[in-house]
Order: sequence, then structure tokens, then C-alpha cells
Amino acid sequence: MIIDILRNTEQKMKKTIEALKMELASVRTGRAAPVLVEHLKVEYAGVPTALNQIAGISAPEARLLVIQPWDRSCVHDVEKAILKSDLGLTPISDGTLIRINIPPLTEERRQELMKVVRKRVEEKKIALRNLRRDAIEDLKKLEKNKEISQDELKRALDQLQKLTDSCTAGTEQVGRGKEAELAEV
Repeated sequence: MIIDILRNTEQKMKKTIEALKMELASVRTGRAAPVLVEHLKVEYAGVPTALNQIAGISAPEARLLVIQPWDRSCVHDVEKAILKSDLGLTPISDGTLIRINIPPLTEERRQELMKVVRKRVEEKKIALRNLRRDAIEDLKKLEKNKEISQDELKRALDQLQKLTDSCTAGTEQVGRGKEAELAEV
């Protein structure tokens, strides 16, 4: 029972860290990478669809993204989705494919993006603490129902705290890595 609760909590915490990595991958760093736009939702046939499901995305140069929708009728919708995003990118279309020039980041924009990174890291830390709280409640219910002893509860809570500390350190490390990437000129 204790092992199941701890294992389940650990899996959820690791998924939280992976979600943070995916979120931070979409934060622009001045280099072209398909991951910058592939998560964007495009209104396609009346349904919000991820851009990578309706178009090929490539980065032929360090500062250029090329998006080639498989259905030419959705080129305008893809442009609209890019403009509406918070990426600050301007698409250039020739009717069949879309080019996006990635401008170098200004110092002011770097600082803004670092704040976004810190905010997302903090949100994930809060999510980790919420997962810990839920696990503590489950463990205390087991102890209340006399399914585990107080000593077992204490050991389980110590293990849970160690797990939470290591996952929190993991989120901070991911955030520091992204901030270092943003700081590169």
C-alpha cells in the first residue's frame, strides 16, 4: 500500500518534470527549432489541431523555420495561429509554405523570457507540492484506518519528502538550463 502510493506519486512527479521540459522547449531562444511552433493549435476543419499534425515543420537554417501545410487551404489559418501566439514571430507566406525568420533576441526580450521560465518552474514546483500533499493525505488515511503503524507512516513521509526534494531540484535544474540557453548571445 505504502509502496503503491509512493510509486504512483513518483510517476506523477516525473511526468510533471517532463511537462515542464516540453513547455520550456517552446520558449524561443533565438535559434530556429521546430519545437517552437509544433504545439500551436490551428483551427483546421473547425477543430483545434496541433500544427505538427497538419504540416511539416523544418529548420533549414539557424534562424529560419519553414512550415509546409499538407493541405494548402489551411495556410491562412496557420499564419493566424502563429500571429496569435505569444512567440512574437511574424510568418511570411507564399501561398504554399510559410517561412518564419527568427530574429536575434534583445536583452529586454531575454529578461522577459527568463521571467516566463521562472514562472513556469514555480508553477511546476507548486504542482509537485500538491502531489506531495495528496500522498500525505492518503498515507494518513492508511494510518487512521490502522492499516499501517505510526512508524511506517513516519518512514513513508520521510521517503516522500526525499522524493519531493529530488523532483523539485530536477525542476530547478531544467529551469537553470533554459535560463542559460536564453543567456547565450
